[in-house]
Amino acid sequence: METTNEQKSLETTDEKSTPVDVAKRGSNRAAVISGFGFAILIAIVTFWGIHTRSVSGVALAKDTRAAAILSVDVVHPSLGTKSYEVVLPASVQGFTDSPVYARTSGYLEHWYTDIGTHVKKGQLLADIQTPELDQQVQQAQSDLATAQANYQLAQITAERWQKLLLKNAVSTQERDQASGDLNARRSALSAQEANVRRLQQLQGFEKIYAPFDGVITARNTDIGDLIQGGENTRPEELFHLSSVDRLRVFVPVPEIYQSALHSVRQVGLSSDAYPKERFIGTIARSSEAIDPLSRTLRVEVDIENPKILLLPGAYVFVHLPLSAASQSPTIPSNALLFRQEGLRVGVVRDGRVQLVPISIDHDYGDTVEVIAGLSPEDQVVLNPSDSLVSGTRVEINKNTQTGPAE
Repeated sequence: METTNEQKSLETTDEKSTPVDVAKRGSNRAAVISGFGFAILIAIVTFWGIHTRSVSGVALAKDTRAAAILSVDVVHPSLGTKSYEVVLPASVQGFTDSPVYARTSGYLEHWYTDIGTHVKKGQLLADIQTPELDQQVQQAQSDLATAQANYQLAQITAERWQKLLLKNAVSTQERDQASGDLNARRSALSAQEANVRRLQQLQGFEKIYAPFDGVITARNTDIGDLIQGGENTRPEELFHLSSVDRLRVFVPVPEIYQSALHSVRQVGLSSDAYPKERFIGTIARSSEAIDPLSRTLRVEVDIENPKILLLPGAYVFVHLPLSAASQSPTIPSNALLFRQEGLRVGVVRDGRVQLVPISIDHDYGDTVEVIAGLSPEDQVVLNPSDSLVSGTRVEINKNTQTGPAE
């Protein structure tokens, strides 16, 4: 009965509800459903965004940690004696180089060779006119004739007095005086003969000859010049003669390389005038003394010059071959770090870099010889960054050079 009454009541209520009320109740129900769905959508989007951000953060942290580890190239130091050479500047001089002076005074009558002329030993270079010397020779010859006449007379007198002494016609004192006069005349004759020979020798210097084979590098006189010769005058250089088929090269060798010269016999020479030519010279001698000003040893290198390519006074370079005294490790120059506390290299040990102090001996240009601080087993970092510090984690590139440094 109660159920029947409720149904009747509901039916009565439904009958009383208008269409507007029914529509309003449907609209409210749809709004509730839509709001609930929107809230769920927001929750899903929020969760997805947080999840994506978390995954990205983890990946970023992983990438950051990976990027923080440096990738480096390494090399092992190499052992073994390495030959190298030191290039030193040097000056060229003729094997025989000499000025030509006049020994007699007079006027230059004629010259036969100019600069650049190749001459042979004994070739006539110039004539000097010496009228005063010619007169002196004539006077000396006249004095020699007088001395010869006096000597002959003294000789005859001495012989005559010797014969008279045997007959007791003269005293011994008179005979001794005649003999003494003969000796004096003989000495005077010898003096006059020597004087004539001296003047004739000076007369022979009227012609100037080349003392050796070579080339005339200077001519400092001309026809009519007054030539002053003799011991009491300042000599004037007439010609300068230099031998060019063989040359002397003088090179100042630094003191640190003097011990290596004992094992070197031949050296190479180069010249900017002939960049494609390589000349070979022989170490002939050295000064055996260190110049206190330059701290160098003066070394002479002799070189044959049959083609006359090198000229006296040329500037050349001597390539002095040397060898390392010990089998020290050698590393590339681009592995060095110049720090305030000294020279350092980066060595990879247990995945981290250690800055190791080293001492170098010889610098070969692209490589250096290390005498302290490294062993052949060390992995030396190539092209290290200036900001590299000890303890930095590194990763060795797979394509790096792991063998000995070349």
